[in-house]
Amino acid sequence: MSDATPRRIILLRHAKADWPDVPDRDRPLAERGRKEAPAAGVWLAGTRIMPDLTLCSPVVRTRETWKLVAHELPQRPKTVYEERLYEASLGELIAVINETPEEIVDLMLVGHNPGMHALADALAGTVEGDALTRMSRTGFPTSAIAVLTFTGSWKSVEHGVGRLVEFWAPRP
Repeated sequence: MSDATPRRIILLRHAKADWPDVPDRDRPLAERGRKEAPAAGVWLAGTRIMPDLTLCSPVVRTRETWKLVAHELPQRPKTVYEERLYEASLGELIAVINETPEEIVDLMLVGHNPGMHALADALAGTVEGDALTRMSRTGFPTSAIAVLTFTGSWKSVEHGVGRLVEFWAPRP
């Protein structure tokens, strides 16, 4: 792949989680989350964006979200459960992206807030249509998806490098 290769970063925040008396890492999805995660998968499948690689936080709610989303896709992309996505800072998220193998064109991260929202904001140097307005209006709610494009190597991903081209949330 050359530095002129167009690439996509797909950011998915986990679906709505329940709050039982368990450690944070073990929180399962709430009933609403079990309904909204498949809707996110249907939306993603409808865009025809198929990640080559999905990096997913290893905690219960992100794993459950990804399983429900992936079930709606025409094919399941390679998935790696990445410990660094749990409680990741913006800098840590960018570092994970920078390590992506160059043969990957479309990368998906399944993670948590405030990281997913901060990453979408930080990478979006430009915006297509009203994606930023919609993201700003709703925040980055559970099951939301942001799609950013950029040209270059994964090592070159930094603040402002991307174009926010899509934003979807299960509720307006």
